[in-house]
Amino acid sequence: MVTKNSNPYWIKFLGTAGARFVMIKQLRASGGLWLKSGDTNILIDPGPGSIVRCAASRPKLDPAILNAVILTHRHLDHANDVNVMIEGMTEGGSNKRGVVFAPADALGADTVILKHAQGYVGKIEALEPQKSYRAGDFVFETTPALRHPCQTYGLKFVMNNTRVALLTDTEYFPELIDYFQSDCLIINVVFLEPRCGVQHLSFHDVREIVKRVAPKRVILTHFGMTMLKAHPHELARALSWETGVAVEAATDGMTVVF
Repeated sequence: MVTKNSNPYWIKFLGTAGARFVMIKQLRASGGLWLKSGDTNILIDPGPGSIVRCAASRPKLDPAILNAVILTHRHLDHANDVNVMIEGMTEGGSNKRGVVFAPADALGADTVILKHAQGYVGKIEALEPQKSYRAGDFVFETTPALRHPCQTYGLKFVMNNTRVALLTDTEYFPELIDYFQSDCLIINVVFLEPRCGVQHLSFHDVREIVKRVAPKRVILTHFGMTMLKAHPHELARALSWETGVAVEAATDGMTVVF
Protein backbone atom coordinates (compact mmCIF):
# COMPACT_ATOMS: atom_id res chain seq x y z
CA MET A 1 0.00 0.00 0.00
CA VAL A 2 1.13 3.54 -0.64
CA THR A 3 0.23 6.89 0.80
CA LYS A 4 0.21 10.02 -1.32
CA ASN A 5 -0.86 13.52 -0.37
CA SER A 6 0.71 16.71 -1.67
CA ASN A 7 0.13 18.50 1.63
CA PRO A 8 2.34 17.30 4.50
CA TYR A 9 -0.08 18.33 7.29
CA TRP A 10 -3.45 16.61 7.53
CA ILE A 11 -5.74 14.51 9.70
CA LYS A 12 -7.89 11.74 8.27
CA PHE A 13 -10.88 10.42 10.19
CA LEU A 14 -10.76 6.63 9.81
CA GLY A 15 -13.98 6.48 11.78
CA THR A 16 -16.44 8.65 13.67
CA ALA A 17 -18.21 6.02 15.80
CA GLY A 18 -18.65 6.61 19.50
CA ALA A 19 -20.00 4.36 22.25
CA ARG A 20 -20.63 0.67 22.03
CA PHE A 21 -23.78 0.38 19.92
CA VAL A 22 -22.66 2.57 17.02
CA MET A 23 -19.32 0.73 17.10
CA ILE A 24 -20.83 -2.77 17.31
CA LYS A 25 -23.34 -2.12 14.53
CA GLN A 26 -20.70 -0.18 12.55
CA LEU A 27 -23.21 2.55 11.81
CA ARG A 28 -20.06 4.64 11.66
CA ALA A 29 -16.55 3.23 11.31
CA SER A 30 -14.25 3.10 14.34
CA GLY A 31 -10.75 3.26 12.88
CA GLY A 32 -9.37 6.29 14.74
CA LEU A 33 -7.43 9.29 13.43
CA TRP A 34 -4.41 9.21 11.10
CA LEU A 35 -2.18 12.29 11.34
CA LYS A 36 0.42 13.30 8.79
CA SER A 37 2.77 15.96 10.17
CA GLY A 38 5.68 16.70 7.88
CA ASP A 39 7.50 13.39 7.46
CA THR A 40 5.84 11.77 10.48
CA ASN A 41 2.74 9.55 10.50
CA ILE A 42 0.75 8.97 13.69
CA LEU A 43 -2.33 6.85 14.39
CA ILE A 44 -4.55 7.83 17.31
CA ASP A 45 -7.05 5.40 18.86
CA PRO A 46 -7.18 2.47 16.41
CA GLY A 47 -10.57 1.00 17.27
CA PRO A 48 -12.21 -2.02 15.59
CA GLY A 49 -11.60 -2.08 11.85
CA SER A 50 -8.70 0.38 11.79
CA ILE A 51 -6.60 -1.84 9.53
CA VAL A 52 -9.57 -2.29 7.18
CA ARG A 53 -10.17 1.46 7.00
CA CYS A 54 -6.49 2.01 6.13
CA ALA A 55 -6.76 -0.44 3.23
CA ALA A 56 -10.04 1.09 2.06
CA SER A 57 -8.77 4.68 2.16
CA ARG A 58 -8.17 6.54 -1.08
CA PRO A 59 -5.25 6.79 -1.37
CA LYS A 60 -4.50 3.75 0.75
CA LEU A 61 -2.71 4.22 4.06
CA ASP A 62 0.23 1.92 4.71
CA PRO A 63 0.70 1.00 8.41
CA ALA A 64 4.36 0.24 7.68
CA ILE A 65 5.07 3.99 7.45
CA LEU A 66 3.63 4.75 10.88
CA ASN A 67 6.04 6.29 13.37
CA ALA A 68 3.76 5.92 16.37
CA VAL A 69 0.41 4.81 17.73
CA ILE A 70 -1.24 6.85 20.49
CA LEU A 71 -4.02 5.49 22.69
CA THR A 72 -5.95 8.12 24.63
CA HIS A 73 -7.35 5.27 26.74
CA ARG A 74 -7.84 1.53 26.90
CA HIS A 75 -11.51 1.11 25.90
CA LEU A 76 -12.18 -1.16 22.91
CA ASP A 77 -13.54 1.55 20.63
CA HIS A 78 -10.16 3.29 21.01
CA ALA A 79 -7.68 0.42 21.34
CA ASN A 80 -9.08 -2.79 19.84
CA ASP A 81 -6.82 -2.78 16.75
CA VAL A 82 -3.63 -1.67 18.49
CA ASN A 83 -2.01 -5.10 18.09
CA VAL A 84 -2.74 -5.49 14.39
CA MET A 85 -1.54 -1.93 13.77
CA ILE A 86 1.68 -2.77 15.62
CA GLU A 87 2.02 -5.78 13.33
CA GLY A 88 1.57 -3.45 10.36
CA MET A 89 3.92 -0.74 11.67
CA THR A 90 6.68 -3.29 12.28
CA GLU A 91 5.96 -5.45 9.21
CA GLY A 92 5.01 -8.43 11.33
CA GLY A 93 7.83 -7.83 13.78
CA SER A 94 10.55 -8.06 11.14
CA ASN A 95 11.36 -4.35 11.52
CA LYS A 96 11.53 -3.39 15.20
CA ARG A 97 10.49 0.26 15.15
CA GLY A 98 7.93 2.83 16.16
CA VAL A 99 6.54 4.00 19.49
CA VAL A 100 3.28 3.20 21.25
CA PHE A 101 2.01 5.75 23.76
CA ALA A 102 -0.76 4.85 26.18
CA PRO A 103 -1.89 5.62 29.75
CA ALA A 104 -0.33 3.41 32.40
CA ASP A 105 -3.51 1.43 33.08
CA ALA A 106 -3.50 0.29 29.45
CA LEU A 107 0.00 -1.12 29.91
CA GLY A 108 -0.19 -2.82 33.31
CA ALA A 109 -1.13 -6.36 34.27
CA ASP A 110 -4.22 -6.20 32.07
CA THR A 111 -2.34 -4.67 29.14
CA VAL A 112 -4.08 -4.04 25.83
CA ILE A 113 -0.83 -4.88 23.97
CA LEU A 114 -0.20 -8.61 23.56
CA LYS A 115 3.13 -9.91 24.84
CA HIS A 116 4.48 -10.86 21.42
CA ALA A 117 3.56 -7.44 20.00
CA GLN A 118 5.37 -5.67 22.83
CA GLY A 119 8.62 -7.11 21.51
CA TYR A 120 7.97 -5.78 18.01
CA VAL A 121 7.84 -2.10 18.96
CA GLY A 122 10.87 0.09 19.29
CA LYS A 123 9.45 1.68 22.45
CA ILE A 124 6.33 1.63 24.61
CA GLU A 125 5.84 4.73 26.72
CA ALA A 126 3.26 5.39 29.45
CA LEU A 127 1.49 8.71 29.15
CA GLU A 128 1.39 11.04 32.12
CA PRO A 129 -0.57 14.26 32.60
CA GLN A 130 0.80 17.55 31.30
CA LYS A 131 3.91 16.13 29.66
CA SER A 132 5.38 16.50 26.18
CA TYR A 133 6.28 13.56 23.95
CA ARG A 134 7.99 13.16 20.59
CA ALA A 135 7.66 10.70 17.74
CA GLY A 136 9.75 11.57 14.69
CA ASP A 137 9.17 15.26 14.01
CA PHE A 138 5.81 15.19 15.80
CA VAL A 139 5.55 16.66 19.30
CA PHE A 140 2.41 16.46 21.40
CA GLU A 141 1.38 17.35 24.93
CA THR A 142 -1.09 15.67 27.25
CA THR A 143 -3.66 17.62 29.23
CA PRO A 144 -4.36 17.03 32.91
CA ALA A 145 -6.35 13.86 33.54
CA LEU A 146 -9.90 13.81 32.22
CA ARG A 147 -12.88 12.23 33.98
CA HIS A 148 -13.65 8.79 32.59
CA PRO A 149 -13.80 5.25 34.04
CA CYS A 150 -10.17 4.65 33.01
CA GLN A 151 -7.08 6.84 32.72
CA THR A 152 -7.31 9.23 29.80
CA TYR A 153 -5.83 12.52 28.65
CA GLY A 154 -6.57 15.02 25.95
CA LEU A 155 -3.91 15.71 23.33
CA LYS A 156 -2.54 19.04 22.10
CA PHE A 157 -0.20 19.51 19.15
CA VAL A 158 0.67 21.88 16.30
CA MET A 159 -0.07 21.20 12.64
CA ASN A 160 1.55 23.71 10.29
CA ASN A 161 1.35 26.53 12.86
CA THR A 162 -2.23 25.60 13.81
CA ARG A 163 -2.80 24.65 17.45
CA VAL A 164 -4.92 21.49 17.43
CA ALA A 165 -6.50 19.81 20.45
CA LEU A 166 -8.29 16.48 20.76
CA LEU A 167 -10.89 16.39 23.52
CA THR A 168 -11.44 12.68 23.99
CA ASP A 169 -13.96 10.84 26.19
CA THR A 170 -14.77 12.58 29.48
CA GLU A 171 -17.59 14.03 31.48
CA TYR A 172 -17.92 17.79 31.46
CA PHE A 173 -16.14 19.84 34.12
CA PRO A 174 -15.29 23.55 34.03
CA GLU A 175 -11.51 23.13 33.78
CA LEU A 176 -11.90 21.69 30.29
CA ILE A 177 -12.14 25.27 29.04
CA ASP A 178 -8.58 25.99 30.17
CA TYR A 179 -7.21 22.61 29.10
CA PHE A 180 -8.34 22.84 25.47
CA GLN A 181 -7.51 26.35 24.30
CA SER A 182 -6.65 25.89 20.61
CA ASP A 183 -7.22 27.05 17.04
CA CYS A 184 -8.83 23.77 15.95
CA LEU A 185 -10.68 21.70 18.54
CA ILE A 186 -11.74 18.11 17.80
CA ILE A 187 -14.41 16.97 20.26
CA ASN A 188 -15.73 13.49 21.01
CA VAL A 189 -19.47 13.99 21.53
CA VAL A 190 -21.38 10.80 22.29
CA PHE A 191 -24.76 12.01 23.58
CA LEU A 192 -27.29 14.55 22.41
CA GLU A 193 -28.40 15.26 26.00
CA PRO A 194 -26.43 14.78 29.24
CA ARG A 195 -26.79 11.41 30.99
CA CYS A 196 -26.32 11.46 34.72
CA GLY A 197 -23.53 9.17 35.86
CA VAL A 198 -22.19 8.45 32.35
CA GLN A 199 -18.82 10.10 31.76
CA HIS A 200 -19.17 11.22 28.16
CA LEU A 201 -19.79 14.64 26.66
CA SER A 202 -23.19 15.63 25.30
CA PHE A 203 -24.02 18.16 22.63
CA HIS A 204 -25.27 20.38 25.45
CA ASP A 205 -21.76 20.25 26.96
CA VAL A 206 -20.18 20.92 23.58
CA ARG A 207 -22.23 24.09 23.16
CA GLU A 208 -20.80 25.42 26.42
CA ILE A 209 -17.24 24.42 25.50
CA VAL A 210 -17.40 26.02 22.04
CA LYS A 211 -18.80 29.28 23.44
CA ARG A 212 -16.16 29.54 26.14
CA VAL A 213 -13.08 28.26 24.27
CA ALA A 214 -14.04 30.10 21.06
CA PRO A 215 -11.56 28.36 18.73
CA LYS A 216 -11.42 29.21 15.04
CA ARG A 217 -12.66 25.76 14.09
CA VAL A 218 -14.45 22.87 15.80
CA ILE A 219 -14.83 19.33 14.45
CA LEU A 220 -17.34 17.03 16.13
CA THR A 221 -16.79 13.27 16.05
CA HIS A 222 -17.23 10.00 18.01
CA PHE A 223 -21.01 10.01 17.76
CA GLY A 224 -23.33 7.80 19.77
CA MET A 225 -26.79 6.73 18.70
CA THR A 226 -28.65 9.79 19.95
CA MET A 227 -26.27 12.09 18.08
CA LEU A 228 -26.67 10.13 14.84
CA LYS A 229 -30.46 10.23 15.11
CA ALA A 230 -30.29 14.00 15.61
CA HIS A 231 -28.18 14.45 12.42
CA PRO A 232 -24.73 15.76 13.46
CA HIS A 233 -24.37 17.98 10.38
CA GLU A 234 -27.54 19.86 11.20
CA LEU A 235 -26.49 20.27 14.83
CA ALA A 236 -23.07 21.53 13.77
CA ARG A 237 -24.57 24.02 11.34
CA ALA A 238 -26.94 25.37 14.00
CA LEU A 239 -24.08 25.68 16.52
CA SER A 240 -22.04 27.62 13.96
CA TRP A 241 -24.88 30.14 13.56
CA GLU A 242 -25.31 30.37 17.33
CA THR A 243 -21.64 30.87 18.24
CA GLY A 244 -19.98 32.35 15.16
CA VAL A 245 -17.42 29.53 15.29
CA ALA A 246 -16.87 27.29 12.25
CA VAL A 247 -18.32 23.99 13.52
CA GLU A 248 -18.55 20.87 11.39
CA ALA A 249 -19.43 17.22 11.93
CA ALA A 250 -16.79 14.75 10.78
CA THR A 251 -17.64 11.91 8.41
CA ASP A 252 -15.86 8.61 7.91
CA GLY A 253 -12.89 9.16 5.59
CA MET A 254 -12.92 12.94 5.91
CA THR A 255 -9.51 14.61 5.58
CA VAL A 256 -8.70 17.96 7.19
CA VAL A 257 -5.72 19.77 5.66
CA PHE A 258 -3.72 22.35 7.60
